[in-house]
Parts: sequence; structure tokens; C-alpha cells
Amino acid sequence: MIRPLTFKRSLVPILITLFSVFTLTFQSCKKSRSDMGKVLYQKTKNKVFKDVTPEGLAEVFKKVLADEKSKMDNPKLITAYYEQNNYDPAFVMDHIFNGDVDLTANYFEKAGEHGLDPKMFKAAQIKALVDKFQDKKGIKTLDEAYHDIAELEILTANSLINYSNALQYGILSPRKIYQRYYTETKRPDSLGMSRIFTISNMRAYLDSIQPKNPQYLALQKALLAGGTAKGMTKEETTRYLVVNMERLRWKNKPTQPEYVIVNIPDYRLDVMQNGKSILNMKVVVGEGRNIDNNISLVDYDESDKVDRPFTRETPQLNSVIHSVQVNPVWNIPQSIASKEIMVEAAKDPYYLDNKNIDVYQNGKKVEDPETIDWASAPKDKYEFKQRPGDDNALGKIKFLFNNKSSVYLHDTPAKSGFSQNMRALSHGCVRLGDPDALAKVVFGEGPTYDKISKAMTEDNPDPTTIAVPKKMPVYITYVTCWADETNTLQYRPDVYGLDVVLYQHLQRFLANNDQLAAL
Repeated sequence: MIRPLTFKRSLVPILITLFSVFTLTFQSCKKSRSDMGKVLYQKTKNKVFKDVTPEGLAEVFKKVLADEKSKMDNPKLITAYYEQNNYDPAFVMDHIFNGDVDLTANYFEKAGEHGLDPKMFKAAQIKALVDKFQDKKGIKTLDEAYHDIAELEILTANSLINYSNALQYGILSPRKIYQRYYTETKRPDSLGMSRIFTISNMRAYLDSIQPKNPQYLALQKALLAGGTAKGMTKEETTRYLVVNMERLRWKNKPTQPEYVIVNIPDYRLDVMQNGKSILNMKVVVGEGRNIDNNISLVDYDESDKVDRPFTRETPQLNSVIHSVQVNPVWNIPQSIASKEIMVEAAKDPYYLDNKNIDVYQNGKKVEDPETIDWASAPKDKYEFKQRPGDDNALGKIKFLFNNKSSVYLHDTPAKSGFSQNMRALSHGCVRLGDPDALAKVVFGEGPTYDKISKAMTEDNPDPTTIAVPKKMPVYITYVTCWADETNTLQYRPDVYGLDVVLYQHLQRFLANNDQLAAL
């Protein structure tokens, strides 16, 4: 039986008191604007404002909101806020006459310092409207006054939200422009965007949202200096800086004190600990669509603007290394089996045996695979597994982490790749230049690491899976320009063409090169 909710008599007075306090507090948070016309007249010395009332403004405000809806980036949030707050023009009443709105427009005008176009934040329109309020003859009728109050209020709110989002989260969502992007990336939410309506100190707020990442500041300094990188034009250099500044604005950076990070275009892995690299090594990543660097930020065509990944490209992602497999079995992906393994087996009936590759059909091992006519065999009828050994494509160890692309970090018998400058050579996984060193960092010195090291040297090894004692975060990233330890800017070829994709999506938000050069 469900009993009705009851209260002890002694609680009733307390609850009434609490409710009264809450009601009074809530009401006190909403400013009374009954003297709106009087205040505006005192501030502007324009007699037109004497007749302004909250009720009269509300009617016009509703219409302007509806008319401006298509021009707003977050119309639902802005409309809901003003509906819930009786169309109170807080920016106009509390932030025009102390210089806050002009100050905000000044920050918008400097958006070029971030590689962005000030026009996207409507700085000129905002300043023009503010000037009308500051000119006692600038607004001539009551209808015009109502309209301009509403327009300036909505314009300021919309632009301030856009500016805040751009600097704190980036202009674009990488998930929407890249097909193989699986990195956790925080995007703006309604609660965060609504905070602009409660700003008390505008300058402090605007300063607080300026990016302060040392990498960002280094690229920003180079952008403003307007230099030219070696082997590039000034235009290409600028575009390199702009796309990588956008990447730095994305909220997808590691927050853990220790993690593994791979930068695809740099073909390098680092283990970071408290902001410093304690281990780095060369890596080989997946083969890319732009390994010959035929596509650049100043030389591309329409087909390069959309992300069409090459099948072997390593994805961008974050996860945690949960275990390793020493002397691993390679479960050969069907795409590799059909395009490579079966082709080689058709040429040489003993290819599979020589490579220690077993063939399975319906889960059962095929005893005499050399008798199969691989040239005509169905592509999806068989499964292939390579046994542990010196020739195993995964080498002696692979580091496992959950991901949608079935990629991992692993050893390799193909050591020659590490001596090449362009190391986008794999089928998609990341080959390690020094897997033993990574195992030592992940497991630490001790019996477990000693067991792993010994097992990697055995002649007739068995696959062994060992859980990592403390899960290690791993990030696979794509960055083509950054400041190194000496604060020297490093540039890398856009091996996957992802800079071009990003630049094209950014283009309508970017300051043009003439503007940047004039900064």
C-alpha cells in the first residue's frame, strides 16, 4: 500500500519559512524595470525614452525576436531566456552606459588575432546601435526606441555567445567534419551559454575566455607576426597556423597527469608525465591519401574539401590501454586477407605455411590450405590467423585499448620503416619503434615487466595476455604545426589531407589574408 506523503507538525513552520525565503530571493534576482523610461532618459538625454515602458517594449521585443530568429545561431536558447525573464533588456540597461557593450565590440573587432573574421560577431552593427543611444538625437520615435533596444539586446547576446563558444570550444565540431574522429570532445551546452546573461564584470569575463594554452599563444604570436615558414608561401603558412589554432580551441586535450600520445603527422609517440615527455619514439602510422603531399592548403580541388579517408588511415581517438598481448596472434582483417593474403597464396601455394598463417572455415582449422584454389576462392569464406613468431606482423607485443576501429599499438618485424622520413606505411595500426620501452613505462620495473621482457625473447612462444596494473590513457591526434621545447615552430606535411578539410569548413569564419597581414 502506498501511503500519502505527510509532514510532522513541527516541520510545517520551517517549510513555510524556507519557501518564503526562496520566493523573496528569486524575486529579488529579477530587477524591476518600472522606471525603464526614466533611467534611459537620464542616461541618453533623449526625450523619446521618457515614454518607454517594459510592457511596450515586450510587445516589440517579441516581434524582433521572431524576425531575427533566422540570423541567430542559438535562437531557442535566446528566445527562451527572454521569455522567462519578461523580455528584460539587461545588456542595454546594465552594460551600455558603463562602456561594457562597446568594450565587448572592441574584443570582437580583434577576432583576427585568432584568425577569425570580426564580421561574424557583428561588431560594427553593435557599435552603430550603441552610438544611436549615446546621441541624444539618434533615436527619433518611440517605435524606433523599442526596436533598437530589442535589436541591440538580441545582437549583443547572440554575438557574445558566439564569441565565447568560438574561443572556448572552437568554431567547428570535429566529429561533424571528420569521418574517423573518435576523441571525446566537449562542445558548448545551454547551461554554459546562458552564463553570458549573468556577467557582472565584462572585461574580466572577456579576458578569462581568451585561450591561454602556451601552444596557442605561440601560434597566435606567429600569426600576428606574419612570417613565412621555410618552403612555404606566406598564405600557406597563415593557413597552417589558423587550422591548428582551431584544433587547439577544441576541448579534447588530455587532462590526466600521465598518458600516451601519438601525433600522426609527426610519426611520433610520447609518454607524458606532468606536462613533460618522459619517453618518445618513432612510430609508423596508417597509409594516407596525401602521402605524396600533392594536396596542400593552397593547392587542392573540390574533391579534397570533403573528408574521404583512405582505408588504411589511422583514426583520431582516445581510450585507455587496459592490457598487452605478448607474442600475439594476428587475427588478419578480412580486407587485408582478401586483398593481400589470398592474392599471395594464389601465387605461391606454400605462402601461408611459410608465413605461419592458419586458415579457418566456420571456426574450424583447415588442414591443407595449399590445396585450395585461392584465385577463385570466395573472399568471405575463410578466416586467417598468423601464429606468434619472429615473422608475425604484430611483432612480439601489442598494446590493447577499446576502440571502434580495431587499431592498437604494436611491435613489428618490419624495422626498415623507422628509418624513413615519411612513415605513413601501415594498414592503420601504430607500429612502435621501441615497444619494450613503452612496456617498461606502462608496467614499471618489476616481476611483471621482467616476465614480459623474457617472453618476448622466447623461440617457441605462446600468446599471453597481461592486464595493465594501472590503465594508461592513450590519445591518437593529428597536429601539423606546434611549438617545440625551444619554442620553435614545427610544421609537418598534411599526410591525410585533414588540414584541407578543416580549412574548407572554417573558411566562411576566417579573416582574409589581407586582414591578417595588417595586424
